[in-house]
Amino acid sequence: MYAFKGKCANCGETIMKPRYDFGGFDVRAWLKELKMRPQTLWRYHEVLPIYNTKNIITMGEGGTPLIKSRALAASLGLKNLYIKDERQGPTGSFKDRQATVAISALAEMHIDEVVVASTGNVAIAYAAYAARSGIKLWAFFPQLTPNDKMREAALYGAEIIGTTGTYDQTKALAASFAKNKQIFLDKGIKSVAATEGMKTMAYEIAEQLGDELENGQRWRAPDWYLQGVSGGLGPIGVGNGFEELMEFGVIDKMPSFGMIQSSGCAPMVEAFERGQRVATPKETSDTVIVTLATGNPGRAYEILWDYVQEHGGHFEAASDEDAFNAIKMLARYDGISVEPATGVTLAGLFRMVRKGIIKPDDVVVVNASGHTLPVEKRILGERWQKQVDMSNTARTHTIPMDELSSVVHRIGDDLRRVVVMEDNEAAARLMVRILNARENCEVYLAENGASGLNLVRDIKPDLVITDLMMPDVDGFQVIEILKADASLQHIPVVVVTAKELTVHEQQYLNENAEMVLQKGSFIDESMIESLMQRLN
Repeated sequence: MYAFKGKCANCGETIMKPRYDFGGFDVRAWLKELKMRPQTLWRYHEVLPIYNTKNIITMGEGGTPLIKSRALAASLGLKNLYIKDERQGPTGSFKDRQATVAISALAEMHIDEVVVASTGNVAIAYAAYAARSGIKLWAFFPQLTPNDKMREAALYGAEIIGTTGTYDQTKALAASFAKNKQIFLDKGIKSVAATEGMKTMAYEIAEQLGDELENGQRWRAPDWYLQGVSGGLGPIGVGNGFEELMEFGVIDKMPSFGMIQSSGCAPMVEAFERGQRVATPKETSDTVIVTLATGNPGRAYEILWDYVQEHGGHFEAASDEDAFNAIKMLARYDGISVEPATGVTLAGLFRMVRKGIIKPDDVVVVNASGHTLPVEKRILGERWQKQVDMSNTARTHTIPMDELSSVVHRIGDDLRRVVVMEDNEAAARLMVRILNARENCEVYLAENGASGLNLVRDIKPDLVITDLMMPDVDGFQVIEILKADASLQHIPVVVVTAKELTVHEQQYLNENAEMVLQKGSFIDESMIESLMQRLN
């Protein structure tokens, strides 16, 4: 049976949410049995819209790792930041969850041809699963879709139709084509199977967090679930999953949702900031991240708005540039390379931390929705390698040091001393690691401002790096004390903070500190180079 969510009074359009017959369903016995099942999303088949498990089209999707961030979390001052690594699906994105359930449902209904509009990942996933099931797929792509993504869908045998329109225009064209040809149209968020596939992420997250934080004693919802949002299918499905877990009594709270959009196409964020339940469609898009370029979120935004009003959450926008920087940061310091849509999510996370919306003790899960490839050129640009001309070098194993020295940054030979004051142990370790990687740099660590000032008085360092928000003696007091001491006032101070500064605080620091670095950005290359210049 189906419950109808948000029926439109004007057109009668509905987004259906399924209800399952759980008569005699023993949740405790089911949870115990799950431990013995294979780690795929189909281990939850009782809550998925398939009547006969023999009709399942699967390639082992789901069961993706929940990875605890180290360096990135430390840079943000977060104690529990987790990455749900959806890159590890069969086609490299979280859309494999949608595809396996949707294609399985179509196969069970004996549908042998389907039309889908996509910006890349959906079409690739559908093409792979359609190939496995013998279903013919027609895939419509908007203008800005990377050619590599269209070629991958074609590799699986899908019929590829590239358009010169936006994603919204392409969806309309695909719908018209399907109607004229009398072919089944996958309607995305309006498809029960598609959203049900996404809810399995909520089941996995709650189970994995329980193992991680509760020693397997119970399932646990995070305080925050963050995802880059375009049409809204993903978080709506995930929300449905957490709601079911609450109904089962498996979790004791619902997570707040962080929905992040590219600032070049952010109708949901703009509506949220105006306090509106209905989003105003955007006719044009100013983002190169085509997967997030849905100008008209329609009813999906209303559902997400309702979720936030009931359970808490926030809509945030981030620029393409910030997204690409965030991708580099996660890759270089946690070893995880993600797609631009996840880069936007991370950039939004940084902003929410700085605004104080997300707190240091919050348990945060970020959906790493897909892999960086094939867009690494846009992220890195053309200057991602340094060339050493060895054409005139003798055929030996000797490296031409005069050439190499021109491209490798060196700091001076003089001994340099740095005092780091940071009460967050993980963030302190990260800063020490960065500084120790530089030649002739001695790093002294203090866990609070008082002990840090004693270190400064004892060793007279060449540089002080201090967190702004520390107990007892904070960063502002550290600066005041140093500037008041004639023997110490010449020492440059770099401030690192996750706090959203007031105009007065920013002005004070501009006048009294060498640099002010927001946590979440202080491990950027340009920051490190600027910092090292202080040591020369």
